[in-house]
Amino acid sequence: MIDKIKTVHDGWGRFHLATLRYPDGSEHPRQIEDHGEATCVLPYDPDRRVVTLVRQPRPGPLFVGAPALLIEAPAGVTDGEDPAHAARREAMEETGLRLGDLQSLGALWSMPGCATERMHCYLAAYGAADRVGDGGGVAHEGEDIEVMELPIAEAAGMVASGEICDMKTVFLMQALQLRCPHLF
Repeated sequence: MIDKIKTVHDGWGRFHLATLRYPDGSEHPRQIEDHGEATCVLPYDPDRRVVTLVRQPRPGPLFVGAPALLIEAPAGVTDGEDPAHAARREAMEETGLRLGDLQSLGALWSMPGCATERMHCYLAAYGAADRVGDGGGVAHEGEDIEVMELPIAEAAGMVASGEICDMKTVFLMQALQLRCPHLF
């Protein structure tokens, strides 16, 4: 049970120090990052056997000395929206794809030891006519996103080699392979 909470920052994300009280009466401090629900989607074209991913700089890897540019599936916070609607919005903003039907893979805790984020995960088939914009992100949010359309087999190889090392993207690629093995 959480006994005490102290908010140490309240901005885009909120950072808290919490004291957990265990049944034996012992107390243990924990940090919690809270920015709300999130969503991610793997757009794939089953006819051309390609996926659309994005490459963007990420401060977490950079902070620990790892390469800052990650290859990822489109994703973002829901901002209180329906998660499927937010996934379509993020895909449009980041990739320029207008997505229709989404196949839900569930909602997963991304880092339950220290964050409240629950990621709603989707697969979405698209066709060439669904590319209605350039993507690249939202300028006022400071996004610097490169859109990448890759053959599915090449993206799977990048997962296997560790070049794609974003957990949500690895999960989405593996889910696509389980559900649509004929595309690989």
